[in-house]
Amino acid sequence: MGYLVPVASIIPVHGVVQLGSNVGRAAILRDHVAWTCLAAFLVGAIPGAWAGGIAVGALAEPVLRAALGAFILVLTWMPLPRLAAIRLPGFALTGAVTTFLTMLFGATGPFNAVVLSKTFPDRLRFQATMSAVMSLQHLVKTLAFALAGFAFAPWLPLIAAMIVTGLMGTWVGANILRRTPERRFQLLFKICLTVLALDLVRRGVAGMAHG
Repeated sequence: MGYLVPVASIIPVHGVVQLGSNVGRAAILRDHVAWTCLAAFLVGAIPGAWAGGIAVGALAEPVLRAALGAFILVLTWMPLPRLAAIRLPGFALTGAVTTFLTMLFGATGPFNAVVLSKTFPDRLRFQATMSAVMSLQHLVKTLAFALAGFAFAPWLPLIAAMIVTGLMGTWVGANILRRTPERRFQLLFKICLTVLALDLVRRGVAGMAHG
């Protein structure tokens, strides 16, 4: 999106595109969603979006990127049994923190993913709940940017095209997910999270170096 959208518009436009993709995935896997956890996440997401809207531009993005990447690496590879037993207040706190961060630089999907993967060991329940959580988060973020005055209308053709192609990928991915053995999925998931986290650290460090 960095090649098609100006920097100032990437986060709000990305939020709408991800809203469409995640709603599609959540709909396909709706029978596996942990709805109670989703409601708790929403309770935290609303104040998180409000606080993030106030803080946009006030914090150093490179530092946040590097810190988030390092934290994801720790959560991914360290055994954290307490995290596996996270309760509803924990989901509300996660909703507040990650929605606050996504207002600043967008890419909090890996953070949500690693927390939920520790909570839901079953791959279908994890992916379904993750999709529903991200749908809520991007909906709250989109509403926050709209209330702040961002003009989405000029970007609607691009958003629509990306949502349609994203849904095609979601349909293919959901079918592959159902056929993937649990152990193989967990290994591939950790590898993907590690790559994403390292890239966050790399971009954060590079940003600090150029700053």
